[in-house]
Amino acid sequence: MDQNHNTNKEELLDNELDIKLYKPSSSRFFFLLGFFGFFIFAWSGCYNLYQHKFVDKKDIVPVNESSLYEPKYK
Repeated sequence: MDQNHNTNKEELLDNELDIKLYKPSSSRFFFLLGFFGFFIFAWSGCYNLYQHKFVDKKDIVPVNESSLYEPKYK
C-alpha cells in the first residue's frame, strides 16, 4: 500500500517554516507559546491583584466612640 498522496508526481520541497512537516520546530513553537502564554497570564493576574489591593480606610471611616475596642463613654 502506497502512503504517498502525491498523485501528480510533483517534487516536494522540505520547508523548515512549514508547521505540518517540520515537527521539531512546531513542538518548540507550541511549547514556547504555551509557556509564555501561561507566564503572561499569571503575571497579569498578579499585577491585577496588586492594582486592586486592599487599602485600609481607618482614618476615613467615622466610627462611634462607644463602639471602639476601648470605648469612651460620657
